[in-house]
Parts: sequence; structure tokens; C-alpha cells
Amino acid sequence: MRYGFLRCAAASPALRVADCDYNAAQIVAAMRKAAECGVQLLCLPELCLTGYTCSDLFLQETLCRGAEDALRRIVQASADCPLVVLAGLPVRHNGKLYNCAAVVCGGKLLGLVPKTHLPNYGEFYEKRHFVPGIQTPEPLTLAGQQTQIGTKLLFACQTMPEFVLGVEVCEDLWAPVPPSCAHALAGATVVCNLSASDETVGKADYRRALAAGQSGRLLCGYVYADAGHGESTTDMTFAGHDLIAENGALLAEAAPFGSGWAATELDLDRMVQERLRNTTFTPQPGGYTVVPFTLPTVEVPLTRAVSPTPFVPQNDAARAERCELILRIQAEGLAKRMEHTRATCAVVGISGGLDSCLALLAAVRACRVLGRNAKDIVAITMPCFGTTRRTRSNAEVLCEALGVTFLEINITDTVTRHFADIGQDPATYDVTFENCQARVRTLELMDYANKHGGFVIGTGDLSELALGWATYNGDHMSMYGVNAGVPKTLVRHIVRYVADTCGDEPLRRVLLDILDTPVSPELLPTAADGSIAQQTEQLVGPYELHDFYLYYVLRFGFGPAKIYRLAQAAFAGKYAPDVLLHWLRNFYRRFFAQQFKRSCLPDGPKVGSVTLSPRGDWRMPSDACNALWMAELDQIAP
Repeated sequence: MRYGFLRCAAASPALRVADCDYNAAQIVAAMRKAAECGVQLLCLPELCLTGYTCSDLFLQETLCRGAEDALRRIVQASADCPLVVLAGLPVRHNGKLYNCAAVVCGGKLLGLVPKTHLPNYGEFYEKRHFVPGIQTPEPLTLAGQQTQIGTKLLFACQTMPEFVLGVEVCEDLWAPVPPSCAHALAGATVVCNLSASDETVGKADYRRALAAGQSGRLLCGYVYADAGHGESTTDMTFAGHDLIAENGALLAEAAPFGSGWAATELDLDRMVQERLRNTTFTPQPGGYTVVPFTLPTVEVPLTRAVSPTPFVPQNDAARAERCELILRIQAEGLAKRMEHTRATCAVVGISGGLDSCLALLAAVRACRVLGRNAKDIVAITMPCFGTTRRTRSNAEVLCEALGVTFLEINITDTVTRHFADIGQDPATYDVTFENCQARVRTLELMDYANKHGGFVIGTGDLSELALGWATYNGDHMSMYGVNAGVPKTLVRHIVRYVADTCGDEPLRRVLLDILDTPVSPELLPTAADGSIAQQTEQLVGPYELHDFYLYYVLRFGFGPAKIYRLAQAAFAGKYAPDVLLHWLRNFYRRFFAQQFKRSCLPDGPKVGSVTLSPRGDWRMPSDACNALWMAELDQIAP
């Protein structure tokens, strides 16, 4: 339960209609299996102590008494199982019968939540036996315990404050305004649904959409347990379609007519963070009774998938769709800026590297949007001390393949003269040596654009902005930063996507070679063999790690310890723990120190949920201190 992870399961034990003793034994076995698997929350189906399909037997005294005796066995068994379990049964109260979810933990019956919306259409006839649940909790005695019954009950874990449980039953989810809406606004971060949804053609997809959609709308975890094998098949068939969703995503599923068991971890920290930043999620806690309970605090092993590339979809089709969409966003944004400024041309500094390649691809698309000739894009290569033959050649071949205007301005003499102006020793390869070149390149681009009535397109990407890997007022500056919202890991895939779909063999070849070229600013002299001497990832660290860290820092506001835990799961077997920790420390150091560069960024289009625009998603003092974050890192033992 550390870091907000809660292991939960939805299960559909095989039952017998009206055989409460048998059903209790099956449920106790499921509880013990769950405990052995480290499950801390187990949701079982609607009316599982009796079977959902008992029909008029629900009005029999013997069945109701049998259900109560079965519940007593479950409560007793829960004393030895460190989990919360939810099981369905009919409950008599004040002369009426309610379809209830019993919430049990640590040998206690914490409460009974009755069903609010009773279906009485099609194959369902629940109003023949049950009445809608009362809202305000009322006391009652059941299974030998004093407890409460009511729809406005929440169950709060004292050892894990992020875990607040709300409950609804089957049809409640199908209603126009499900009770879970009020539960979530009152503080529930997890909603369990005990269901008996019969299987019909197309219903499984609808069920998935409902559960996932509700978890996204309510910023919560949603655990859905469906009735399965053993229910009567007189007029219906039940498939045990169990689902676990979180914030709009389906995390785990027991397929219809499958295992009847779905388990995963919910990230409740994530739900809390999402609610903090979502200003339309307005808490409304009034009218609820909160029942406390405790669970042992344990380290939860992660079985849920943690993608090492959170910005990049793993599915080929989804990845291609995202790449195409980002190119369109970039092109449309750039087209609007060209149109508004009435620019005669757009100027791009082309290096033969990935970022300038993507900026050029977006610029060519912008010309298509405007119906302009690609020659209106002026790509300028500016070789100096560190430029290699490979990158210089790739820059020229790329421009030829795209049909843009290509110019070369060798800045070696200009930089050398500038060194003399400021007294820089050209044999001293320090930050001044590097930054002079970057600023001269920007000077050449800006002045060329002024001379020809154009504007400069920036090429720096989101990852570089996060790390401050840009020369202030050098490549840091432009008139429009078209790549500002695109992380480095995604830049590669967009360029690959264009290579795979362009249908132009010369263009495809040069794009693939650019993809194969090490990332470098080429500001230090080349190696003796003419190869690149300065490789970015050897200096600042692997971009796949920094993009991973960036995603969880900005998107969810997680602390260093949790991000490190997630990185261990995502990069297991690829990076050692000490390596992950080293580059995480480096990320925080650079991220805080380099905010002053981000505070004065040029305009650029937002393409995803993570961006660093000082006018939009990220506003941070340039002199903020990182002491708290570094102190937390100091407590981590790799």
C-alpha cells in the first residue's frame, strides 16, 4: 500500500442457486485465494450468497435466514484475511427487502449498501421482491453484528488515507446519474459494483465502456464483479465478466465465460493528484456517514503494466494515429502563424539531426495547408567545428527530397572572430566555446529572416526544454517553437512514421539515416575519424529515462520515491537501480536549475497533456529551490 498502490480483485465464484452454505464456502475460498495473492480489496457479484436468479424464493424466510448465516461465516473468515471483501445478499429491514452489498473487513460487518436503481424491464423483475435503497444510514443487527444500512455510506482506510471506498450495485451504473457520482464527490477514490449482468450480444463492449467511462468521469478506480457460472439459465446466461478500470482506462478483465478472476493494482495517488488539478471536480461531502477500517501496511508488488515510454503508445495503429495527429497539430499551428505574420518565408536551421528534421517536416506540411510552395521554407545549414560529413550530407539530401530552399552559411570564421572579440581561447572547449556557436547560428537565422520578410522556426523539443539542454538566447530562441510540445522519445517515432508512410525512397533513406545518427548538438570538434565527438545522452542521460521522469513529474505531480518505484517496474532488466536513481537525481537538478529558460519561451503548439509553456500548463518560479525533492531522493536506497 506504499505509494498509493492498492491491489484489488473482482471475482465470480461458481455458485449454486439458493444453496447458501455452498456459496459461503466458495466465497471463503475466494477470500483465501485473494489474501494469498496479496489482494487487499475483493469484490464479488450481486446476491452471490443466494444467487441472483432465486426469483420468488427471495420472499422465503428460509432463504433469507440462510443468507444471513452465510454472511456470518464470511465475517468470521475475514478475521484471518487481511482484506476488504464485498458480497451481495438480500437483507430484511423494517419490513422490506433490500438487495445489498455487505462490506466486511477484519471480522467486522462494516456496513450494508442497498441497491438504488431496481430494473423492472426486459428480463429483469426486481421490484417484485426488493425496494430501492434508503439513503440516510440506519442501524440494524445482522449476522450477529451491529451495523448500518444505507446508500450514503463510505468506508475509509485509516492506514491508507487515499483509499476511500464507495459501493453501488449493478443497475446503478446503468442509471442516468449513478450513485457513484455522489460517492466520488463525497470522497470515494474506489467504487465497487456488485453486478449480475446477463450476457447478450454486444453487451460486453457496452459494459467495458460504462466501467471505464465512469472511472474516467469520476477520477477513480472502478471494480466491477459480475455473476457467472452457477446462476440459473432458465431465461438468462451469466458470463462472469469482471472488470477493473482506472481513470478511463481498463486495467484488468476476466473475459466473458473465462476465468472469473481479474486482479491488478489501482494507483490511488494518481486519482488524488488528478482531483487536485481538476477544477471542475468539486467535493460535496454532505450527508455521508464514513465508516473507518484498517488494513496492514505492506509493499504491493506491481503486476500492472508500467510503460517505459508513457508518451508513446505501444500499439502500432495507435502510435501511427498519434504521430499523424501531432504532425497535423504542428502544421496547422505553424500555418496559422505564417498566415498571420504574412511571412514570405519560414527559416529553419537544419543540422541533419532529429529535431530540425521534424521541424522541417512540419513546415513542409504547413505549406501544403496554405497551398504554398515548399520553396518558401528556407533551410539553412551552418557548419562549424563539430559538424560531421554525415550530418551535413543528410541535411542537404533531406532538403532536396522535400523540395525546400537549401542554403549553407559556414560560421567558422564568424565564431573565430567572436572568440577574438571576447578573449576566448579557441583551444578551450568550455561552455563559452559551445554557446558562442549556438548563438551565432541563431543570429544568422534571425537576421536572414528579417532580411527576407520571414520568421525563424524553433527546433528544440520538450525533453530538451525540461533539461534546459539549450543555449539561452541561442537555439533556445525563435519566432515559433514548433517542437516545443513533443518529447524526444516521440520525435523519433514521428520521423519513423513519415519514413514508413512517405512513399518516397530517397526521403525514406535519409530519414532512416537521421534516425540512426547519435543525438548531438555538434558543438565540439569532431573525433579523429570525423565522427561525432559529443553525444547528448552520454552527458545528460538517456532520453527514455528523462521522458519517463518528466511524464510523472508533470502529469501527476508524483514525488521522487514513487517515480523511482515506477521506473524500477518499467525498466526492470534494462537499467540497474543505481543507474535509475543517478539519472533521476540529475533530472531534478537540471529541471529546477533551468526554469529561467522556460520562463521566456517562444510560442509553440501544445500537442499532449504534458507541456512546459509558461503561458499554459507549467508556471514555476525561476528561482524555486529543489531541496525537498533532493532530500527525498537522499532517503532512497537503490
